[in-house]
Amino acid sequence: MRFLRCMAAAAAAAMLSCAASGETVYLSDSKSAGPQVSASSAILMEADTGTVLYAKNEKEHRSIASTTKIMTALLTIEAGELDKRFTVDPIAINVEGTSMGLKKGDTVTRRALCAGMLLPSGNDAANAAAVNIAGSVSSFAELMNKRAASLKMGDSRFVTPSGLDAEGQYSCAYDLALLTRCALKNPVFREICGSVKLTAEYGSPPYPRTLVNSNKLLYSYDGCIGVKTGFTDDAGRTLVSAAERDGVTLIAVTLNAPNDWKDHTELLDYGFSKVKPFDTSYDCSSLRVPVIGGESSEIRVKPQSTAMLPLADEQRDKVRVTVCLPKFVYAGVIAGEEIGELRYELNGTTLCSVPLTAGESCFAKPQELPFFAACVKFVRNLLGL
Repeated sequence: MRFLRCMAAAAAAAMLSCAASGETVYLSDSKSAGPQVSASSAILMEADTGTVLYAKNEKEHRSIASTTKIMTALLTIEAGELDKRFTVDPIAINVEGTSMGLKKGDTVTRRALCAGMLLPSGNDAANAAAVNIAGSVSSFAELMNKRAASLKMGDSRFVTPSGLDAEGQYSCAYDLALLTRCALKNPVFREICGSVKLTAEYGSPPYPRTLVNSNKLLYSYDGCIGVKTGFTDDAGRTLVSAAERDGVTLIAVTLNAPNDWKDHTELLDYGFSKVKPFDTSYDCSSLRVPVIGGESSEIRVKPQSTAMLPLADEQRDKVRVTVCLPKFVYAGVIAGEEIGELRYELNGTTLCSVPLTAGESCFAKPQELPFFAACVKFVRNLLGL
């Protein structure tokens, strides 16, 4: 019996494997409408679905300065042991540019380093984290590039954890949006990058310091939740921001933008005017799944939940809902057990899925025939054999 249930589960999984694939969804006017920004490259992306609402030279290779620290902070958080103290490498912290104030002999935690690199944009913090995690800056850069590949950041190559200009280092607005979309799903990253101020303990001996975020959108733009500023002579002014309103999360990226604060305000305002929540409620009242060997011949199916899917007006009528259910289940199904899903797709890309669950329990009934024979009979009848 257990073997048959396992086989049924495997069969159901196979039937649900109509896997989604597709490219990033661009709105039809993403490259012709929207604000006129000062940036050489820019993108505006809706975070939940990855829809591109605005794009300008979004895959052009450019220096990205300290927005590189989004990757460095994410890898530092993912490495774990955030509150374990260690002594910083004295060579690693001997770096030019912005700093969190680390000195030789200081003890610090990875969590404090993340605050140091995301708020005051400490190059010393980025290097200290890199050496602590990977043993050297070059080895950490390898980790950065592997993570970039996993995120399909095909137009990025990292050399330094800080974002200081280096030969062969580049990224693009599109890749930074992909990276930020991933990073914002990490609650630790999200909390740190969205903080105007944080207290961190470090030093020899450690003592509390107040770190101030260089991202002024956090207090000047309603709903801003981060993310990172940057500047070098080669890159110019770079900025990645994110904001939330009414269930919609937007990510804006500008590279080499002389007027980046204004660019981001206009981009985010434009995005919130285009995207509204879309209720994914679906009428499942007629959905039934046949049951083999059950007290009932079929069971009802219902959505486990509904979701509010952020969509632009032009997308709403193009969303396709696919019902993925097995052809049958075996008796022993418990009410609430997941047996399928609703898929919401746009242009071949899955935007989200909602689990379909059994609306009631269905237990096995006594069989006049042996159970296996009853199963065979049921399947034969189902197939008309």
